[in-house]
Amino acid sequence: MSPFTPDQQQRIVDAIRQAETATSGEIRVHVEPKCSTADPVQRAIEVFARLGMHQTKARNGVLFYLAHADRKFAILGDQGINAKVPADFWESTKDLLRSYFVNGEYAEGLSLGIERAGQQLRQYFPYDGVTDINELADDISFD
Repeated sequence: MSPFTPDQQQRIVDAIRQAETATSGEIRVHVEPKCSTADPVQRAIEVFARLGMHQTKARNGVLFYLAHADRKFAILGDQGINAKVPADFWESTKDLLRSYFVNGEYAEGLSLGIERAGQQLRQYFPYDGVTDINELADDISFD
């Protein structure tokens, strides 16, 4: 069951598409009620692999993972983007999301976090207009 209304889902998908417009980077959002591991980062690693996010050409995929009923989440960047962003980038982005999630504002927090990740992806992996393709689906995946 989704914690989002159809309008909220569309807002998140639109945020992904907007964030990806000027970059070769790829962003996915995965949502499930419960986290099947004690550590949401470990679960995000499993989902990242299952969604094939490690197969992007520049290894610049970013996964936003949310287990809404458990109130757990993680942000996972592949090695290409992790090598470029500032050391505290993911932690400060998690802080931003947390500030919205604490009030149940999941769609708003995700949208802003996606926008923030997109800014970094555009800076380090700009769209070249020739060889870049959308390598991963922009929709939200659910379990």
